[in-house]
Amino acid sequence: MPDHAPAAARRGLSVDSTGAIVSRLLRELGLERGMVGWRAVETWPEIVGSRIARRTRAVGFHDGVLQVEVEGSAWAYELEFLKRDFLRELQSRLGSSVRELRFITTRGGIQR
Repeated sequence: MPDHAPAAARRGLSVDSTGAIVSRLLRELGLERGMVGWRAVETWPEIVGSRIARRTRAVGFHDGVLQVEVEGSAWAYELEFLKRDFLRELQSRLGSSVRELRFITTRGGIQR
């Protein structure tokens, strides 16, 4: 292995094996669930698209439930029909730790 290669590569570690080590460490430290929640919040706009992201904001994750603020009851009502699709996409990306979506209606718009 060339001297200029990253140290991990010289030791035979790949990005995949390093990722597995990090995942195992997070799980052993009890931080994996928090990472899933953080990733769910961060991934929300990408999952729902820009039109819905402008009217919503993922605000928290607790006990497998992603909490999403929604601008007004009309939007919340519409999103209930799409909830299953959003949940399926979240689970495909983040695993079964995401069990439910909860929409919270706000007044006066979404604060960014």
